[in-house]
Amino acid sequence: MTYRRLVIATVGVATVLAATTACGSSGGGSGTADAVDFGAKATGTLSAWGFNNADDVGKARIGYAAQQLGDVKIEMDQTGFDAQKFTTRLASGNVPDVVQMDRELVVTYAAQNLVLPLDKCLAANTVDAKQRWYPNVVADVTYKSQVWAVPQFYQPAAILLNRTLMETAGVTDADIDTSKPDQLIAAIAKLYKANGDVPATLGFNPQATGQIPLWLVAMGGKVADADGKPTLTDPANAAAIELLKKIVDAQGGYAKYKSLTDSFDVFGDKNQFVKNQVAAEVDAQWYPNVLSPYKDQVKLGAVPFRGKDGQPVTQAGGTAFVIPAKAKNPAAACKWALALTEDGAWNAAADARAATVKEKQSVNTGLFTGSPAADKAIRDKYITPSGNAGFDQVIGTYYDIVATGKSAGASPAGQQIKQETLNAVTAALLGTKTVQKALEDAQAASMNAYKNVVG
Repeated sequence: MTYRRLVIATVGVATVLAATTACGSSGGGSGTADAVDFGAKATGTLSAWGFNNADDVGKARIGYAAQQLGDVKIEMDQTGFDAQKFTTRLASGNVPDVVQMDRELVVTYAAQNLVLPLDKCLAANTVDAKQRWYPNVVADVTYKSQVWAVPQFYQPAAILLNRTLMETAGVTDADIDTSKPDQLIAAIAKLYKANGDVPATLGFNPQATGQIPLWLVAMGGKVADADGKPTLTDPANAAAIELLKKIVDAQGGYAKYKSLTDSFDVFGDKNQFVKNQVAAEVDAQWYPNVLSPYKDQVKLGAVPFRGKDGQPVTQAGGTAFVIPAKAKNPAAACKWALALTEDGAWNAAADARAATVKEKQSVNTGLFTGSPAADKAIRDKYITPSGNAGFDQVIGTYYDIVATGKSAGASPAGQQIKQETLNAVTAALLGTKTVQKALEDAQAASMNAYKNVVG
């Protein structure tokens, strides 16, 4: 479903809900957080939607949370989130008590009051959002100074290095510095290889369209302001895209660059590091886990992505749990979501992951939970020397940068902004539009979507 259709659907649902408000003794189904006693003992049945294809980490957390809720009967729809399905259920009144969705979607529903603000949920259960989660993670689910979801996971991006290629070319770690464009372009020139005019090895894969928010925040940009209004024409955003274009143009231009990256066997035995198709690449924290089976075939390293001020910076999204405005058991939903994201749940998950690592004889790359305390506890207990110095240095780099995260901004038009930003970057890299024109067009379309939601 397109974002335009999602907006129309959810606005229609808001109208339906406004006309069908019902009350319950515990605040369930009342549609407002003020009517809910979030401090009450969790009882009854909890209807949850989330944990599609749960792995060892997910199963361990589900088991832990169930224990914390005692006799509450938990019924789960373990399928992926679908916007059309969600709005249909909202319209019918048959809504789950808690729903897992991408953090990018949270503010869209918050702006229409289709989900509950959770400040009272947090306060009643003595949870301080600023203590439990990284600031940028909380920012992703904050709208009009209220927190609208319980976030989970934050897998930061850094730059993975193929030391085999770098050492051959005489390029050092310090040369791969995104805060020094001229130095970076010079390093790319030493590392880049082509067969004729066809790229064969990228000196640096910037993930040109896969890590756009990272490039924007690194240059001081953002996609939305504190009120959720689109800000795509921010000059810092233009500076980021101009740098991306220089990097791609130095490696054959966008069309040829994309043709090569599209051919990568990213998750397979012939991935771009094994085949020496990249010398350096922007990657999220989960990718070293993909590469761990090939630890004896690659020589890895990592450096932080650096902002224009020269300091490490990162950015990443994740998922979150929301409580629909018409939830029948919001108090239990609140406690379940918080139980899933407390230290005990993450400790259980880390135990399960450690067992999996031992069974598969792979490398424990850690868990990045979105919570500073949980991340530190897991690192201290489970991240020990693996016998592969390169992987150990990579894992250490990701842990070292996780606290440097920045949010690109949250908006009721988040999905539309994401798509329009992608369109703008693609057009600019291809040269079909200037950077400024591409961003102006994207801003206009994003503003229309924003107005559709907020009126």
